Amino acid sequence: MQLTYLFITLIIVFGHCEDFLGTTLLSRPLVLGPLVGLALGDLHQGILIGASLELIFMGNIKVGAAIPPDVVTGGVLGTAFAILSGKGAAIALALAVPISILAEMLLSALFVFRSTFNKLFAVYAEEGNYRKVQRLHLLSGTLKPLLMGLIGWLSLQLGAGAMKSVLDHIPGWVNAGLQVAGNVLPALGFALLMNLLFHKKVAPYFFLGFVLAAWMKLPVIAIGALGVIIAFLVTNNMPGADEGEAGEEDEGDTGMEVAVVKPRLTNGDLRWMFLRSMALEANFNFETWQNTGFAFSMLPALKKLYPDREAMAAALQRHLQLFNTSTYGSTLIIGLTAAMEEQNSRDADFNSESINSVKLGLMGPLAGVFDSLFWGTLKVIAAGVGTSLALKGHLSGALLFILLFNVPHLLLRYQLTFIGYRAGTRWLQQLARTHVMDKLTYGASILGLMVVGAMPATLMSLRTPLAFGGGDAGSGLQGILDSIVPSILPLGLTFLVYYFIKKGVKTTYLLLGLVVLGFVGSVLHLFV
Repeated sequence: MQLTYLFITLIIVFGHCEDFLGTTLLSRPLVLGPLVGLALGDLHQGILIGASLELIFMGNIKVGAAIPPDVVTGGVLGTAFAILSGKGAAIALALAVPISILAEMLLSALFVFRSTFNKLFAVYAEEGNYRKVQRLHLLSGTLKPLLMGLIGWLSLQLGAGAMKSVLDHIPGWVNAGLQVAGNVLPALGFALLMNLLFHKKVAPYFFLGFVLAAWMKLPVIAIGALGVIIAFLVTNNMPGADEGEAGEEDEGDTGMEVAVVKPRLTNGDLRWMFLRSMALEANFNFETWQNTGFAFSMLPALKKLYPDREAMAAALQRHLQLFNTSTYGSTLIIGLTAAMEEQNSRDADFNSESINSVKLGLMGPLAGVFDSLFWGTLKVIAAGVGTSLALKGHLSGALLFILLFNVPHLLLRYQLTFIGYRAGTRWLQQLARTHVMDKLTYGASILGLMVVGAMPATLMSLRTPLAFGGGDAGSGLQGILDSIVPSILPLGLTFLVYYFIKKGVKTTYLLLGLVVLGFVGSVLHLFV
């Protein structure tokens, strides 16, 4: 039996290794359930229970700052205990949900703990030591599968009865407190983005993004589209807008001159960047999100473009800034960023700050596009087809689910790397002898700030249950606040954190302070 437990533990480890596998949905109950059934000698039950759990956790996805219940640990252990007890899907469903919630709490603690590595990443970046950045990214990424594997092993040793007893004895106020703490943590990420982009010249666009999200309830993708239009209109009227005509007149000269510039990055380099992008979320943390994964993905380009240690250090520091987008569209930004880095390595007058401006401007809108495409469309179709077959006991349901989702996912993700680089290279070469990079940087800042302004209202949940005279929620403090400024609590908290960042308070202290604020606020019934 111990060997069987080892196999089940390895299945949990494999499921949590998805952060190294590009979010290919190999961690879903529909896929892992049959593996558990195979390990326990009952493949048919594994298929049926996996399909049942998939239906329960169908909407369990990680989007933006939301950390959902851990479907891997809960699904695997729920399936295992159900088969071992012989009670079928009923016990699997009863155990999977609370186990998933407990595992989510542990993962949230891990994402907080990982933030403490950011100081070390910063030191390595300042030294220009990309090998240590790479090594720490990979080592930190292994903490999640190892931790959850250990939890799975101990749970199997304790058994289903003991596990359910432990879960039942965790007070509800502890779960509620940790949930609120998790809800307020994104304020740090938003404040760090503001620290990069926010200044008085473009500050109004932050508030415009917030108003569009809080009052008009526009989704981030719509706000991003409006940001593109506004950025175009504003920059088109900036001084130097007529230089395009001069550029066209000189096109014969500059066009030929630019056309002979040979790309320094090869197809092999781009393929390596695509493969590395699969580990974009391996070191996900609540402070800087996917930043080390982005730097890890960029290393094949950076090593070729910046053999000088000082230049490498500057590039690493650029790409260890906060970053978060859909993993499925990330390679488009990676390819475009590689093109900008190549231009930066050639042109001493290139504005390197524009690289981060473009990254930050694109990550929000692209996240909306690709999350909607893959989570909201392709996954639903693949899961619908897969579960309908799996509920009839057919293993082909899991196989078809994997293929329907990942064939288009991986093909598109691969091609986007090349599209981003080649389109970016041609575009940058055309701009090389003009004076429009300032417009690009300014326009990207407008777009980025509008998206960041929308984030507190769309990605952060913080409300107060306080009421006056025992009235309902509409007559309570939250109702009053909503009538004045919807989502004012998330906005106010974001600005408070931004203020402390400007005052030089360490992000580690801010992170811990937010956890305490959320937990204590929940216990005192100040926040929900």
